[in-house]
Amino acid sequence: MNSLTGTILEEDIELTLGELCRNCHVEVDFVVELVQEGVIDPLEPDASRWAFAGHNLVRLRRAVNLHRDLGINLAGIALVLDLLEESERLKTELARWRSPS
Repeated sequence: MNSLTGTILEEDIELTLGELCRNCHVEVDFVVELVQEGVIDPLEPDASRWAFAGHNLVRLRRAVNLHRDLGINLAGIALVLDLLEESERLKTELARWRSPS
């Protein structure tokens, strides 16, 4: 399977645990730890096989970069990702307010 490229819309795709790991070049254990920390979330946490919405691919890639490049631990990754997403949301809202109607 080739790595996914392009823009991932939040609910456009559904990935298995294996597909998520292959696309982000991580071990299953790392993904399980991120699920436990609340960084990413399976569609049905109690299912015997996890599946993930597309937005989790984006979050996992960011988490891998934060962990690898900056040495941030899992709890820190959760906080940083939440803050980055809030910042993006606020920038979008501000841009909407600034644009002429």
